[in-house]
Amino acid sequence: MPAIMPAITPAVPRNLLLASLSAADLDLLQPNLGPVTLALRQVLEKPDKRVDAAYFPDEGFASVVAAQPRGAQVEVGLVGREGMTGLAIVLGNDSSPHSTYVQAAGRGQRISAIELRRALQDSASLHGSLLKYVQVFMVQAAHTAIANARAKLDERLARWILMAHDRLDGPSLPLTHEFLSLMLGVRRAGVTEALHVLVRQKLILSARGAIVVLDRKGVERRAGDAYGVPEKEFRRLLG
Repeated sequence: MPAIMPAITPAVPRNLLLASLSAADLDLLQPNLGPVTLALRQVLEKPDKRVDAAYFPDEGFASVVAAQPRGAQVEVGLVGREGMTGLAIVLGNDSSPHSTYVQAAGRGQRISAIELRRALQDSASLHGSLLKYVQVFMVQAAHTAIANARAKLDERLARWILMAHDRLDGPSLPLTHEFLSLMLGVRRAGVTEALHVLVRQKLILSARGAIVVLDRKGVERRAGDAYGVPEKEFRRLLG
């Protein structure tokens, strides 16, 4: 009697947004999703240029950065394995004034804008699910603005470390002072001093090109109210 072969169960996507979709909606996307390597500093979207594809990171993360006409840049949000780029497509548009590029290298899934639009037209439930993520990202951007306006620099830094830690495996984060300066919109000397505050409290280690989280709960206490609302919104809508 021949051996009975076990049924093959499709792998659950590592990307949490894809994993949250119904089987039918995921089936709409999967034939057009292709694996990609996300290289450090790779540009995924350029300001005011047509968005050709959306990316669903499995590892690493990308930064969405707003730029002023004179060249000043400030990060408005992070996209990691919880979400996707290409929100303009989900909103029925084809470009954004922001840039999006990879800040921590990894891997992910890519779908062309054409195929994503086709899938959105075919499934109202898929469109609804992705719009929920748009809301999560909007909440994150709003709380970045609140943190930039109201929180102390070490609290903002603690928030950002937690957000990066949420999206990476392991306690070591490949973050340079120069990068943190850009993301927080402050001078490098300010970042160095804020890092020293967290180091003195034994919450992190700061080495060349990396930050190691030693006490996650302690970093959360340091971030205070600056961290947590967008993460709670993700769990409410998609978690």
